[in-house]
Amino acid sequence: MTPVRIALVDDHPVVLAGIRALLQGVPEVELVGEANTGATGLKAICDSSPDIAVIDLSLPDISGMELARQVSRQCPDVKIIALTVHEDRAYVHPVLEAGARGYLLKRSAGDELLRAIRAVNQGDLYLDPAIAEKAAMNAREPALSEESDGGELSRREEDVLKLVAQGFSNKQIAGQLEVSVKSVETYKARASEKKGLHSRADIVRYGIKQGWLAAPN
Repeated sequence: MTPVRIALVDDHPVVLAGIRALLQGVPEVELVGEANTGATGLKAICDSSPDIAVIDLSLPDISGMELARQVSRQCPDVKIIALTVHEDRAYVHPVLEAGARGYLLKRSAGDELLRAIRAVNQGDLYLDPAIAEKAAMNAREPALSEESDGGELSRREEDVLKLVAQGFSNKQIAGQLEVSVKSVETYKARASEKKGLHSRADIVRYGIKQGWLAAPN
């Protein structure tokens, strides 16, 4: 198996050392670059061409969000995981719009970083469980009728599509909504057909436009 190539950008030596210690010795991961500022991070990422860049959102020169934008423009094949202390879901929406595919809290990194790397490397969106749990509570709020026609989503179709956009697996959605995995697949397929969504990335973009990944006003 080819290792997932990782670059790290964080201005805290202790954090860098901790992540390095966590990832070193994991056969499926190879560290290919490190930096402690946005400017050096952009160069390190573009020079090493990692599969994934783990970027701290709080950097001393430019913000991690701006670095994510620049990486997305200059090195579009690199997937980005944002590392942050911000637990407010209001931060998630702009970070994803900046190009990140993962949103991980620093306090969760010890338990969740490898899971985030695996998910993002497979093309999925990853949200820290603490953030995703808050998002799921909103997804359960009834908004539409249970059945609908044409391009309008039923309540259940919208619930499923929200949770897909927020990074949950079919099995997780089935557990949260108390339906079968087959039902989740059916609702997702039906909703995707109605809205012309052909991939998980399409669903995520649709979710961002609907405000499903942003905190409520």
